[in-house]
Parts: sequence; structure tokens; C-alpha cells
Amino acid sequence: MPIRSYICIAAIALAAGLNAARAAALRGPCDDSLAQRIPTRATDARGGHAFAESIRGLGDDERESRIQRELLSGNIPKFLRALVPIHLRSATGSNAPVDIVICAAPDYLAIGSDDDFLLMPMRLATALSAAGDFGFTLPTPRMVDAIYTQAAVHLAPHPLPAGSEMRSTEYSLRHNELVGAQRAALDVSLGSLVAGDKKDLVLTNRLRSHLDRVAIYGWHSEGKPIQSLSTVHGWRYADYSHGARLISTRVFIDGRAKSIFDVMQDSRLARALSDEGVIENVVGLIETLDARAQARIAAVLQTLPSHQP
Repeated sequence: MPIRSYICIAAIALAAGLNAARAAALRGPCDDSLAQRIPTRATDARGGHAFAESIRGLGDDERESRIQRELLSGNIPKFLRALVPIHLRSATGSNAPVDIVICAAPDYLAIGSDDDFLLMPMRLATALSAAGDFGFTLPTPRMVDAIYTQAAVHLAPHPLPAGSEMRSTEYSLRHNELVGAQRAALDVSLGSLVAGDKKDLVLTNRLRSHLDRVAIYGWHSEGKPIQSLSTVHGWRYADYSHGARLISTRVFIDGRAKSIFDVMQDSRLARALSDEGVIENVVGLIETLDARAQARIAAVLQTLPSHQP
């Protein structure tokens, strides 16, 4: 091989190494180990559009059980496993402000591959259950605001006409296409932190007195949320505009890892993560919602044929 070819190969390898190092530096403590509990996606797993076709016309409960099964099997795009650091700050009385880093998925939970994925609306309990299995949780409204502020790309919300079809697979697909068109027009690379495309399923103290409701917030436009914090809808409700963004349960304070739930219980630090301050017994709240979700899903599965596709 000519010397010039060796030099070119070496230059390419060096550039690739530098790019990888630069990407790692930008991600800071949010390394790949935080997503290692998400199962590897099977080579024969369905793409987002094929999955959508498989759930067309299904009832809400059966569709939800299929969503749960796909998520737990690891049918999630690779780019969603590369977490992005989000910086929050909390004043602690007379002490200096404390900087806290949370690690967020770059976009909302989706089913499929990097080349063919569907941003998947789902019930709050389903999202919490899957997130918990993966070592994640969901954001608070304050985290949603911070993610939008620090996002590399702000997509414009695309509300669709209101009506009974809002909860249909057809609406989810249509909205997914609108979001995809925006991403393509802006030449958004996979893994870039994106916000504005969905409302967030969120954690809030309001859920404690509304265990049979879903909490949603966000869908920012020009820095302001279209959707204020709401627990109006019942636990079964999920429409095309809802998204579940994974947040690692490991956060970092001065480079030291801590449980996000411990920080949420710390009266000195909780306001960095939540405008409500302490999220009361957040682990117990999630476990209660998760237990109810598992019982409901189990009841649905008992009624389904054993040969589901």
C-alpha cells in the first residue's frame, strides 16, 4: 500500500478518535453505562411503521400491552440510549448554589430502529413501568423547562384537530411524520437534544391525590409551554401529543453520583429538580402506579390469544 494511503487511513482514524473523545466530553458523566439495562434491540425486531400496522384497530388496553412488550424487549432506537447532560441549579439558603446534572434521552421514547422509529404515546403508568425496568424515571415540569432551554433543536408544536381520533394509531403516525419532516428540514442529527415535539408525561405531587390520572406538561413554543401542568385526563388516556422522555435515576452533584430520588427528598436540593420542592415519597408513588399498571396489563394479557404477532 502506498505511504500516502497509510497517512490517509491514519488521519481518518485520528479524526474519528477525536470526534469520539469530543462527543464523550460533551456528554460528561452521562455515559453509556447509564443505559445498559435497556435490552439490546434484536436484529429481527419490527420497525416503527411495521409495529404501528400491527396495532391498528386494537383496543386501548391491548395496544398498551403491545407497547409495553416492545419496550421491554429493547425495540428502542440506538440513538435514544446516548444520554445528554442537563444542568440545573439550586439555591440552598446561605450556601452557594448547587449545580446538578441530570442525564436525559435526546428525544421521547420510540419503538423501532434509528432508520424507522415511531415516537410512541403511552399511558403514564406504562411509561413509568418501562422506565423503572431500565433504571430511569420521568421528568418533572422544571426538568422539562430545562431540557427545552438547553436543547440543541427546538421543533415547533404541530397540534392536530381535536376529536376522538386523537388517541388513534393513525394520529400517532401522522404526527410522527410531521415531526420527522421538521427534523429533515432542519437536518437534525440523531442524538441531538430535541424539544418541542411532544407534551411530557411528568412526575408531580398532584399524582398523589390523583392516582387514576395522567400528569402532562409542556409542548413548548418560543420558550413557553402550551400545556400547563394538568391531571385532567384519566389513567387510560394517551393521545398523539404525549411523549415519555427517559431521565436516568443517577444524577451528579459536583461529579458525584446520587440517586435522583434521594435528591427529590432533600429539602435543600429538591427545588433544583422540581418547582414544587420535595416530591413526597416519590419512590412509593411510582411503585403504586407501577403496581396498578402491572395488574392492569396482566388482566389484559389473560384475555389475549397466546399466538399474538
